[in-house]
Order: sequence, then structure tokens, then C-alpha cells
Amino acid sequence: MYDYLIVGAGLYGSVFAYEAKKRGKKCLVIDKRDHIGGNVYTEEIEGINVHKYGAHIFHTNNKKIWEYVNSFVEFNRYTNSPIANYKGEIYNLPFNMNTFNKLWGVVSPEEAQQKIEEQKKAAGITEPNNLEEQAISLVGTDIYEKLIKGYTEKQWGRSARDLPSFIIKRLPVRFTYDNNYFNDRYQGIPIGGYQAIIEKMLEGVDIQLNVDFFQRRDELTPLAKKIVYTGMVDQYFDYQYGVLEYRSLEFETTVLDTTNYQGNAVVNYTDRETPYTRIIEHKHFEFGTQDKTVVTREYPTEWKTGDEPYYPINDDKNNNMYYKYKALADYETNVIFGGRLATYKYYDMHQIIGAALEAVNKEFSKD
Repeated sequence: MYDYLIVGAGLYGSVFAYEAKKRGKKCLVIDKRDHIGGNVYTEEIEGINVHKYGAHIFHTNNKKIWEYVNSFVEFNRYTNSPIANYKGEIYNLPFNMNTFNKLWGVVSPEEAQQKIEEQKKAAGITEPNNLEEQAISLVGTDIYEKLIKGYTEKQWGRSARDLPSFIIKRLPVRFTYDNNYFNDRYQGIPIGGYQAIIEKMLEGVDIQLNVDFFQRRDELTPLAKKIVYTGMVDQYFDYQYGVLEYRSLEFETTVLDTTNYQGNAVVNYTDRETPYTRIIEHKHFEFGTQDKTVVTREYPTEWKTGDEPYYPINDDKNNNMYYKYKALADYETNVIFGGRLATYKYYDMHQIIGAALEAVNKEFSKD
């Protein structure tokens, strides 16, 4: 008999299992994949830690969360400074004075702001109603057309005019010569890959891989007093209100017989014609000096049942459906719903860890 059956060996489930074990609880962690770690899983290829499910760069302003992850493994000083490739033209991301200078020849923040204001005025935008209008309001028409429109429409499979404006609000824009994508105080990559963290979290915990919870639900549920569920919330309730929508990704990973393919960990391809959104060169996350390199191309795809769900489509239709599922989840007394899929929300890693620790505190505050 277990105290907790934890469905999903990703960050949320691993943090909960680690904290529960510290408190003397017995946990069984299951995962339908053949590995632990969820989407932060890293696989060693040619001595390089490959981010199997896309680039994961840890960043946070929360000192406690930073100290928490560093208690498992040391982090390096990697700073996320992606670049954009638009038909062979290279621009710095996030949008900053280096971007504005290359595009318009401006050298001062005042000149850059004036250029953006001119283009915003010419576009006739007062109150942005969609992603396209929001983007032009932030950075003007030129940057929108070259560096946002194609990438975003590939990513979401929809016209930018049909996407909500809030998606682009995550994008940093700054009037300094600073290529650091994140403003967070703490940032880096775990030395040795994310698996080093997950393995330490799950040390001494019972784990079963290649186990589909829904295929063995009747057998697994009685094994524990309580369930921690990190899968898709609509699937848990047998899709009774309908299927929540996602965007998915396909990854094409290649080993190349060269020491350095693109000179940067992340290069975004922002034109509409290139079928992938970005190329990741994994060795640069850890300043690798290996003789070979490993690159991954990311292809956004329409999600269908059975595919890996990556990005929730938080439009009104899907959000309203989720609220119905949340109401069902709130009635469950023996199930804790947590993580990206169970709460139908895009999370950064530090937010997942924070949410898991919050759930732990709530669960064990009565002990």
C-alpha cells in the first residue's frame, strides 16, 4: 500500500515524490514514457546532453526556488541569447537596440522609439485586438513582418490576426544593448543535464515506466491512499465536456561531424517558408568542446489525440471547457491535480516547482 500514486515522472511529480518521501511517505511514480523527467528529459548523445523535448533554460527571480534546484545539482552560467534568422539575415533576440540598429540604422533609444511610434501610427492601431496589432504596437511593422509574423503563424498554425494579443506580451522588448532574453536574476543549465536533478529527486522512490495509467486505472488506483495526477485533465474525466486543444511538436535530431554548426544554442527561423521554427545546438547550453555536435529542428504540428500535448490553446472556447473540468477536479478529495496538463496552463520550470511545493505545503500542513 502506498500513500501516493504519482501519475507522471516530470518536474511536478518528481518534486512531490521527493518532498513526500522526506516526510516518511511511500510513493509509487508511474509514467507512460520509457524514462523519467517528463519534458525536461535530457539524453546523452556523443557526450552532449540533448534536450529531448525542446530547449529548457532555467530562470527565476525566486531565490528560494533557485536554491532549491541548486541543492540537487550545480547550475552553470548559461545566459539565453537566441538569434533570429530571417532569410539569411541575422538579428538579436529579444528585440533590443542591437536589433533596431541593424534593421533601421538607429543608435539611440529615442530614435528607435520614434521609429516604432511612426509605424504604429501608420498602421492606425489604438487598442490592439489581436496578436498582429499587439506586436505592431510593441515593435512596429518592420520587426513584426520579419521576426514575428512567420514564426508565430508556424508555431500556432493560425493567422496572427486570429490569435489573442496576450500571447505576444511574453516577448521582451528593451531599449538597451542587452541580448539576455530573460530579465530574471537567476539563470542557467544544470551541469550534467536535467536528468541529474530528477534522478536525485526520485532516488529511493518506487518507479514504473511504460505504464499507461488509463489502461491500468482499475488496478493502480487501489494501490494508494491518494493520487497526484499530472496528465491531461480532460482525459482523467473521460472527455465528458469535450477535448481540450493543444499544439504539438515534432523533433528531428541529427549528429553532425563538426565541432560547431551554428554558433549559438538557439536560432529561430522567422520566415514563413522554412518549415521548422528553430534549430537547437545542444552543446552550447553547457559550453561543450566535443568533436561532434547534435542539432534538433523543431516542427510545430496540429495536435490530435495520441500526440504529445505541448502548448495549450488558451482561447475562450478551450478555457471555458477547462473551467468545467476544473470544477470536477475541485470535487475530487483524493486526487491532487498539478502541472501543465492537469491545469491546462503553460508553465515555466520554476513555476512548476513552485506550484508543486505549494501543493506539498498544503497537503502536509495538517501533519
